[in-house]
Amino acid sequence: MSKTSIVDHEAAHFGSMAGDWWDPNGASAMLHKLNPVRLSYVRDMVDQHWSGDECGFRPLEGKSALDVGCGAGLLAEPLARLGATVTAIDAAPELIAAARAHAEGAGLSIDYRAMGVEDLGGQYDLVTSMEVIEHVADPQAFVTSLAARLAPGGLLILSTPNRTAWSKLLTITLAEGFGRIPKGTHDFEKFIDPDQMRGLLANAGLEVIDVEGIAVSPMKGLHLSEDTRLNYLIAARRLS
Repeated sequence: MSKTSIVDHEAAHFGSMAGDWWDPNGASAMLHKLNPVRLSYVRDMVDQHWSGDECGFRPLEGKSALDVGCGAGLLAEPLARLGATVTAIDAAPELIAAARAHAEGAGLSIDYRAMGVEDLGGQYDLVTSMEVIEHVADPQAFVTSLAARLAPGGLLILSTPNRTAWSKLLTITLAEGFGRIPKGTHDFEKFIDPDQMRGLLANAGLEVIDVEGIAVSPMKGLHLSEDTRLNYLIAARRLS
């Protein structure tokens, strides 16, 4: 068994939120607002990477997808609806139980497992890990494990808060301070900036092909942007 990326108190923190994970007004309300933004990015990167029909309903038909740190399935379910054969893993058994129950109710077949990525075998065409790397024990070991799960010609997509004063203010001081995100969710010292992330990916044998920010404004709310100060998505492929 490989050294785990799981931090027990982090898994317990998120596991305690399992009961209302799918409530758009519950403890995970911010993830419900964030999910359509990151899903839009995933769809765009998938279409570009595999030269797909951007108007097609199932661009991942015939492809496998792995969602690491899946929570109760906010991203895994849309990936399945886009046609992928989805495996989704999380460190919190409570979240996996909630994910299985929700997928069953939605008539979706998703292979949910309570485990760390280091102990998973196989390779996948698409690997996603959203808002997870800032919660793991060793970011480089985690990225290396993600890369090991990426099939030849595959696509890896991550998202994470940037390590900036702006991100700290909005994510921790304001969002956690006013209860929009449960207190204790984030540790600013574990935030990773895009340059550091590029280094982690390069060390794992991956090449960054795109970086896009997630910004917030009164008119647009959370949205894709060139501004990476708050949060960003990054896509990578294996170096040839």
